[in-house]
Amino acid sequence: MKNSLRSRTSVAKNSATERGAPSWVPRSLYPFESRFIDLDGHSIHYIDEGAGPTILFVHGNPTWSFLYRDIVRQLKPQFRCIAVDHPGFGLSRAAEDYDFLPASHARVLDGFVAALGLTDFTIMVQDWGGPIGLWVAAKRADQVGGLVIGNTWAWPINGDKHFERFSAMMGGPVGGFFIRHFNAFVNLMIPTNVKRKRLPREVMKAYRGPFLTKDSRLPTRIFPREIRRSSAFLSEVEVGLEKLKSKPALIIWGDRDIAFRDKERARFEATFSNHRTVVLDGAGHYIQEAAPDEIAAAIRDWHAGLDRQGIGEHASAHNASSDSKRKKKTRDG
Repeated sequence: MKNSLRSRTSVAKNSATERGAPSWVPRSLYPFESRFIDLDGHSIHYIDEGAGPTILFVHGNPTWSFLYRDIVRQLKPQFRCIAVDHPGFGLSRAAEDYDFLPASHARVLDGFVAALGLTDFTIMVQDWGGPIGLWVAAKRADQVGGLVIGNTWAWPINGDKHFERFSAMMGGPVGGFFIRHFNAFVNLMIPTNVKRKRLPREVMKAYRGPFLTKDSRLPTRIFPREIRRSSAFLSEVEVGLEKLKSKPALIIWGDRDIAFRDKERARFEATFSNHRTVVLDGAGHYIQEAAPDEIAAAIRDWHAGLDRQGIGEHASAHNASSDSKRKKKTRDG
């Protein structure tokens, strides 16, 4: 299986400039080396910074790896930090016939994990990154050492009017019109759902950048629609939690999120017996923008606790090997 996958993929270490980084990527805020992997017709962009135990960061709608920039900068002295863009988001280019469905994103992420040879890694998820990342984590449960869960969910929402109304509005004709013509998911949802602060113009420019044309905004419209339509995929995610429930979990939750409430946080807490919860007072949905310092500190403290328990010893040893393999792949690529 590995040989087959590698025959269909290639990993390249290229700077964003070499691949033609657009002007909306602020190098002062996003000072990372961009890497690309060609996977099943997609050009997948990611960053791979630092060394040590591996953390894979998975974004949702309508963000990209830029969302994790401040967390990565703080953690990379101690961790290997990998943040990836879904096809059609950030600097990733989707294959021509791609459908942008959550299940498809999950399969691409699974291929990405396989291509990079990640094992004994922690995965951080938020928003649609939750179902997508947790689907992959369940499939590769023996390779996952821990979970960091931000404001998200991992089950079908059928019958929950809170989510059904949002999905009908933003995923329906009216929401679709405003997303297509006015980039509404970026221009409305991001700035109003950080809560703690107003985002600078340069930051908003980086979020608008991937969706400058009407057609490019299609991926951000599909996600809200699929809150209701992707119930089969979300059922798979829910079933997969059984394979993950014994994993150590850090639950980091903004308490002013209009989407995910105490109700969802409590369900995750009930699922993961070995969990720690950090509530971010006054933070909205986009916790990475609202509280990057607190998130980075919480991850460091939580992971240090795992090391003291002996949970991280194998991961640390393996990731030293992974760092060596990564350098070899880069030279070969």
